[in-house]
Amino acid sequence: MDLTIEDRTNRRTEAVRPQAVDGGALDGGGMGLFEWARQWLNDHQRLADVSVAAAVLALSTVGLASSPYLSWQTGTFQVALVAPLVWRRANPSAVFAAVCVLALVQWALGYRLVADLALLVALYTVAVRCSRLRALEAAAILEVGAVMAAVRWVPATTVARSFLFLSATVVAAFFVGLTVRSGSRYMASLAERAERLEFERDQQAAIAAAAERARIAREMHDIVAHSLSVVVTLADAAATVAGSDPVKAAGVMAQVSEMGRQALRDVRATIGLLRTDDLGLVPQPGLDQLDSLFEGARATGLTLEVSNKGRQFPLGPAAELSIYRIIQESLTNTIKHASASRARVELAYEFPYVHVSVTDDGAAHGREGDGGGNGIKGMRERAAVHAGVLSAGPVAGGGWAVRTTLRAWPDRVAAPGGSAGGLAGGPEIYKPPPLSAGVPAEEGAG
Repeated sequence: MDLTIEDRTNRRTEAVRPQAVDGGALDGGGMGLFEWARQWLNDHQRLADVSVAAAVLALSTVGLASSPYLSWQTGTFQVALVAPLVWRRANPSAVFAAVCVLALVQWALGYRLVADLALLVALYTVAVRCSRLRALEAAAILEVGAVMAAVRWVPATTVARSFLFLSATVVAAFFVGLTVRSGSRYMASLAERAERLEFERDQQAAIAAAAERARIAREMHDIVAHSLSVVVTLADAAATVAGSDPVKAAGVMAQVSEMGRQALRDVRATIGLLRTDDLGLVPQPGLDQLDSLFEGARATGLTLEVSNKGRQFPLGPAAELSIYRIIQESLTNTIKHASASRARVELAYEFPYVHVSVTDDGAAHGREGDGGGNGIKGMRERAAVHAGVLSAGPVAGGGWAVRTTLRAWPDRVAAPGGSAGGLAGGPEIYKPPPLSAGVPAEEGAG
């Protein structure tokens, strides 16, 4: 069975055609009415084809009633010529061939009938629903029929005029069919484009949702893991000294309470991002909150040294949050896994780079290392956002080190003194310099 692009896109255009509003007229005025009629005809093809055949038969009957060829034989032949049009869209080539054979018999019998309009309808259908080559072949066949009809019946006073008249009807039917075919292709392309855009929109929404879930999960991991590690360590310390020094134990438990409240505030702020009606958002932590982070780590008994080198410059909240979370996760691993007694945090500013180094004297056993783990993976993702490469692993002489170099985007930050340092043209692809260029490598804990 012959198919056309019109058939394959009827369901697609269903999704993109104008819709009725409150039961009234379609959007787009007359164009909406045309589209509605076109869709209705496509949804009721057999009924539409029967209607076309009935219209041709009625017109032919009126012509036959006033012609000298009126008889039951011509009436029967007329019905036979028109009847195949009922299946014209289901089998356009077969219908065209059947009508041509019947018209040839009619020509041989000498019947001159208005029902020959069925030939033009069949040609139009072939032009719409079949290949262009097949439509050209059908038009050529009707041109031969036009010559035969012009010679035998001379409907326009002379053979030449008759041929021109009949050829004009053939050409008109052919080109009208091609025009409708082009319109169907255009509508199909619009439907396909709308379908593709809708799919891409849903895909982008899914990707964005997945990225947001990963970001929130990373935030929750950093908050909960660090806070619980500090709380557990402080609680163990309080339990140890509760009998010998109740006052000190009470002070440690007060720190546990404060750490728990801070974690609760951070969790609420992160979860609040999921609410569209919650406008009381808390600012994300940055470099200004590092001191409280360091105090919490020292409260667990860890000896922590902090070093800042170079001239600090504005980083922006995103970069500051990444640095804070990287240091927080590194100290969490030190407290939770390493049994370390000393740690060192070093920040070195070298516009537009910030070098971060966290080292301790703890054991490497039980840590995530370069092989995997959500903590190290999360830190690497944060560093990658700022074109950074993060390394984590044991160092020579014992201990553990986490080092990374982050870059503040040059279109968001200016160099100290108001100059962008020649980097104001926007982000560029680059390979971050080794950490040793800004921070001397630690061979162990300070």
